[in-house]
Amino acid sequence: MSAEILSTHTPQLFQAAVQRAVKLLRAGEVVALPTETVYGLAANAFDENAVAKIFQIKGRPANNPIIVHVANLEMAKRCVKNFPALAEKLAKSFWPGPLTMVLPRAEKIPDNVTAGGKTVGIRWPSHPFIQAVIRECDFPLAAPSANLSNSISPTNAKHVRKQLGEKISLIVDGGQSQVGIESTVLDLTVSPPRLLRPGMIHEHTLMAVTEKLAIGFGDSEEILKSPGQLKKHYAPKAKLLVLNWNDEDDLKSRIRNSKFEVRDCQIIAHTKIPSVENFAGVSVIPHDAEAFARALYSELHRCDDVGARIIVIEAPPESPEWSGIADRLRRAAG
Repeated sequence: MSAEILSTHTPQLFQAAVQRAVKLLRAGEVVALPTETVYGLAANAFDENAVAKIFQIKGRPANNPIIVHVANLEMAKRCVKNFPALAEKLAKSFWPGPLTMVLPRAEKIPDNVTAGGKTVGIRWPSHPFIQAVIRECDFPLAAPSANLSNSISPTNAKHVRKQLGEKISLIVDGGQSQVGIESTVLDLTVSPPRLLRPGMIHEHTLMAVTEKLAIGFGDSEEILKSPGQLKKHYAPKAKLLVLNWNDEDDLKSRIRNSKFEVRDCQIIAHTKIPSVENFAGVSVIPHDAEAFARALYSELHRCDDVGARIIVIEAPPESPEWSGIADRLRRAAG
């Protein structure tokens, strides 16, 4: 099997791709669709057998739950036992968008979606293509990132094809993901709400609505309520180091102290840019959290594509808007 790749850049192509994706999803198949965060590997969230195919294709561990994607509030409420007032407030502030809310699951959500837990993560994505597909299907979509388990998440159709092109029948090309890292996940089954996975909607922004917030991301729970909590995740093939440095000589010294060869390193910097001569390569991401997040996974994919042995990324600032990026880098470095 080799995946069909459908474009969406004209209204006619967009509608044809919607119809093709819907036909496959209604038949219990799995397809790769664009979202504003990363590309997702989607199946009918109410169909246990279809969801099982996601785990098989990705090589995903059964204890890692999957976020359910909806296209309106009414559909979100069909997926949960109750939708509290705080969820309504958060939805009004951040949906459609990169926020996942963890709530008590409805009976119709299969066990494999929730890793056997009593809660489910719900998100209303803002990308127009996946919205159109969900509306046409009239059922929610279980959709983790469209990559092999633990690997770098895809932010364009080429990334999906590289990892899953021989494993699925359809990839829809909806352009580059505009957020670039996975959604913020907030657990509303506890008080105060608990941040399970940081993202580009950061804690200070959330607290404008929630007033109080517990920071609890990690992997200590027996049953995970959210994806993205495993210690090693989002990882390139190369060894990844996250370092601070004062100047180029300091960078070389830190690399050598880590027992690596300077000439083997691909450098990804945002503020202190070294010269390219002494390294395998040097690339620059803007020193802006949103732009950095948009570019990060593409840079990691590029490094893997050129056969990088070691990737050195300049550490992000320690401020709330960078917390989601810092989390992804920490897990990618493993």
